[in-house]
Amino acid sequence: DFDYQIIRTSVLDGTISSKSSFNVRPLNSELFDSLLSKQYKTLVTNNKGSLMIRTLGIEYFTEYNTHHPYNRNNGTMIPNRGYQHIISPGLFFKIGPLSIQLKPEHHYSENKNFDGFWEGHYPYIWAKRYRLWNRVDIPERFGEKRHNRVTFGQSNIKFSWKNLSLGISNENLWWGPSIRNSIMMSNHAEGFRHISFNTNKPIETFIGNFEWQFITGELENSGYTPPRTDFEYAGRKLYVPKINQQSETNDSRFLQGLIISYSPRWIDGLSIGFIRWTQMYSALIEGRYYWLKTQPNYFPIFQYLFRNNNVNIDYELQTNEAAGLFFKWLWKDSKAEIYSEFHFNDSKFNLRDLILDSDHSRAVTLGIQKIFKIKNRNFLFNWEWTQMEQTAGRLLRDAKSWYEHDYVYDGYTNRGEILGSSIGPGSNSHFISINKISDKEKIGFGLEIIDHDNDFYHEAFSSAKDFRRYWKDVNLHLNFHKNFKNFNLSSNLVYIRSLNYQWELDDYETPYYHAGRDVDNFHLSLKLTYFGNW
Repeated sequence: DFDYQIIRTSVLDGTISSKSSFNVRPLNSELFDSLLSKQYKTLVTNNKGSLMIRTLGIEYFTEYNTHHPYNRNNGTMIPNRGYQHIISPGLFFKIGPLSIQLKPEHHYSENKNFDGFWEGHYPYIWAKRYRLWNRVDIPERFGEKRHNRVTFGQSNIKFSWKNLSLGISNENLWWGPSIRNSIMMSNHAEGFRHISFNTNKPIETFIGNFEWQFITGELENSGYTPPRTDFEYAGRKLYVPKINQQSETNDSRFLQGLIISYSPRWIDGLSIGFIRWTQMYSALIEGRYYWLKTQPNYFPIFQYLFRNNNVNIDYELQTNEAAGLFFKWLWKDSKAEIYSEFHFNDSKFNLRDLILDSDHSRAVTLGIQKIFKIKNRNFLFNWEWTQMEQTAGRLLRDAKSWYEHDYVYDGYTNRGEILGSSIGPGSNSHFISINKISDKEKIGFGLEIIDHDNDFYHEAFSSAKDFRRYWKDVNLHLNFHKNFKNFNLSSNLVYIRSLNYQWELDDYETPYYHAGRDVDNFHLSLKLTYFGNW
């Protein structure tokens, strides 16, 4: 999202001012026409602005991985070794309150074979891994063939009135202030069909500004399976097919979500907010979505934030939900901002339970951005830390990993990828970067450290007390972004050093504490956008 980076950085360094909190994306680009005017070519317009036809450019987005997938916040793209691309032209039409954005995507992927979960793991370890795979739809590889398809991409139809908007969309969403790992909603997975009621610009009141988005949508299964579905342990097959509990022919899920962001009038630059989503398998009976076949529910997002003893136990068992808070505080004079998210993936019994056991089922992101000058040149510093791994409270009260669920076997995914943090269940991330920035260019480097699924690691290897084989990636990033006359170029080259890749280590090698399988991977992503007339 290069446009978003340009806008957020411009607000941070004081080049432009905005009342938007940037916690609800996609942004309304019309609010930033002065900054983005060169990137959109208006073909038809009138003086009142009630009639408009403009091009949104043509995007060519490509990625290449040499050894195994490195997959972060890339929408329709899949976990892939080799080459893949998205080609996306765009047109925007506006007639009075009605607007139509046509931005389909053509996705192609080589989908080459790569080494996945180690075949040499003991059957007991495979059984522990399938405990996750049977509760979330995140296949290692999306089949064995190349992918070549066209999607609706970032298209939408909206009806807008003053500060409000109602529409149907297939766009990717991003909720919260995080830059790399949004816990509740990100553009890591492919966009999904949804109805959206949202603010298209902040609503100003005597106590401050409000922004929100309320969505109701449908999520899809990937149609692919984990590796070795024939594997058996203790006389039973480990793989459990993912089926819709209401209909054995459909894996679609009903998702409802809400984000509210509030910017107090008395504290400049501060925004605080609440996010909640809930999902379940859907059965469409007589035009109504049902949680259970006997219990219709149109707006589950507004019910049962805490557990309710008067509700049928099946109601909770069949529901996957998460909720939490976030904040972002922009310090204009210091050209800095701090932000955080704190969310739970398991309902609390009541307020007392929330206060006493606040670490149970929680995930957290904390980040800082600051612009400073060195020899009259602007540098942007960023640090972001995310922890998805369960805390020590799991020893008394296991919440299981984020995004998986005992009943909603597809987990919080769409078409096989997590809708939240790109690092995935049980993982942690540290990212630190520094970039030299100017009006038309951004260049810099970053260091990223990823702990892969420590929840699984502790579950699988704690009985053996094996502390040697954590799978950790150390990633070095080189970034280059450049604005040309009719082009935007955005690129990222990443060297990835994976220590104990797929938790692989020879138990019989000496000395006892020795290296496991360490591998190298190179990842290149490049996005070229043409904004000329076409």
